[in-house]
Amino acid sequence: MIKYSVGIDVSKDSLHCCIAVIDQLQKVTFKSSRKFPNNNAGFNELLVWVDKHQKQKQLPVVFAMEATGVYYERLALHLFTAGCSLSVLLPNKAKKYLQATGLKSKNDKIDAKGLARMGAEQSLELWQPMGLYFYQLRDLTRQYQSLQEYKTALTNQLHALSYAMFETRLVKKQLMSQIKLFDKQIQELVIAIRKHLQENEQVSKRVNGICKIKGLGPLTVAVVLAETNGFALFDNSRQLVSYSGYDVVENQSGKYKGKTRISKKGNSRIRRALHMPAFNMITYSQAPFVSLYERTLAKHGQKMKSYVAVQKKLLVLIYSLWKSNQDYDPDHGDKHTKEKEQVSSSLPAPKEPSPENENSATKGATQGRHTSEISQSASSLQKQN
Repeated sequence: MIKYSVGIDVSKDSLHCCIAVIDQLQKVTFKSSRKFPNNNAGFNELLVWVDKHQKQKQLPVVFAMEATGVYYERLALHLFTAGCSLSVLLPNKAKKYLQATGLKSKNDKIDAKGLARMGAEQSLELWQPMGLYFYQLRDLTRQYQSLQEYKTALTNQLHALSYAMFETRLVKKQLMSQIKLFDKQIQELVIAIRKHLQENEQVSKRVNGICKIKGLGPLTVAVVLAETNGFALFDNSRQLVSYSGYDVVENQSGKYKGKTRISKKGNSRIRRALHMPAFNMITYSQAPFVSLYERTLAKHGQKMKSYVAVQKKLLVLIYSLWKSNQDYDPDHGDKHTKEKEQVSSSLPAPKEPSPENENSATKGATQGRHTSEISQSASSLQKQN
C-alpha cells in the first residue's frame, strides 16, 4: 500500500467521511464510511476513527474535502492544527472528476467515496489557513462589495419607479431611506478598510507604492490582497491569473474554431474589483495599458474584451509590485526607451569604405560577371552538341 485517503463531504450539520487506501498497482480499496457531527466533538471523533483504520502507521494519510461556503472552515482549521495533510478542492473540480469516473447518482456518501478516491489517486495541493489580518480584511471588503451591490439594486429600482405610470410615495420614501442607510454603512466600511491597511506598516507601504498607478485606489488593492491572502499561495503570475478566472480557454477541433474567452472559473470578486479601474487606466491614458487596449481592439474590435485584457495586465502588475516590494514608476517605459537611445547613440558610426576596398569590391564583382558568362556559354555549347 502507498497511502490512506479520507474523503469528507461537508454540510452544515454533518460530515460524511470515507477512508480508502491505494496500492502500488493503483488499485483503490474502500475501508470504511461513517457520519460525524460538524462540531468540535465530531472533529475529535473523526481523528480517532481515522487512527483506528490506519493499520500501517508509517503510511501517510491525506484528507480531501470541497470548499462548501464557510461550513468547511472550522474542520479545515482543526485538521491543519492537528498536523494533517489537507486539500480543499473547488466544487466544480470535484464534480468533473466524479463525472469522469462514470458515477451517475449523487448523494453525500457517494461524494465522500469520490473525494477519497480522488485524494488517493492524485497528488493534490495542500491547504493552508488564511492569516487573521487578511481574514479580517476579507470580511471588510466582502461586506463592502455586498453593500455596493444592494445599493445598486435599490438605485435601479428607484430609477424604474420614477418612470412608472404611477408613483407610490411610500415605496419611494423607503427606497431613498435604504439607499441613504447603505451610503452611511459604505462610508464606515471605507474608513475601517483604510484603517486596517494602516495597522500593518509593511502592508501600508506596499499598498501606497502600488496605488501610484493613476486610477487605482487602495480599496481595489485591498480586495485583491484579501481574496489572495496577500499572494501567499502563488508562486507565479500564471497561478494568480488562473485563480482569478482570467486564463484563456480555447474551443478548437480540426477545422472548427469556436470563440476564445476567459474561463471565469475562479474568484469573481477580484474580477469585479478590477472592472472600474480598467476603465480608469484608459481614461487617464496609462501608457502600458492604452497600448494593450488599442492593440487588442484593432485585432478583434470588441471593447469589453480589450478592457478584460487590461484587467488581467493590471492584476499581474499588482502582483509583481507586491512580490518585488517596489513602488510603481510611471516613467519606467520612458526610461527604458531613453536607455535604448543612449546605447544606440554611443555605438560607433559605420565606417565608409576606403578606395582600396572599393577597388577590390569592384574587381570581385567583375570577376563574378565573367565567371557567370563563361558558365552560360559552356552550357549552351553542351545543348548544341
